[in-house]
Amino acid sequence: MDDKEILTTIDDLIHTERDLRARLAAGELTSEQESEQLRVVEEQLDQCWDLLRQRRARREFGEDPSGSAARPASEVEDYLQ
Repeated sequence: MDDKEILTTIDDLIHTERDLRARLAAGELTSEQESEQLRVVEEQLDQCWDLLRQRRARREFGEDPSGSAARPASEVEDYLQ
């Protein structure tokens, strides 16, 4: 996946996140359903941002960005901000 594809995925996930919040407000989802679905979307977003940062760092140091790989959500979610 190249940077453009990653950014497109991030954009899609942000739209999904907004849609979930709108569906909750419209009474189409329970708060539990929204919370679970948001958790999954947020994990995917974190993985995408991490992959994009990896690719940018590799490029900055003259390495091939295609050597980057998505890390498991459990690893990405444990990062300190």
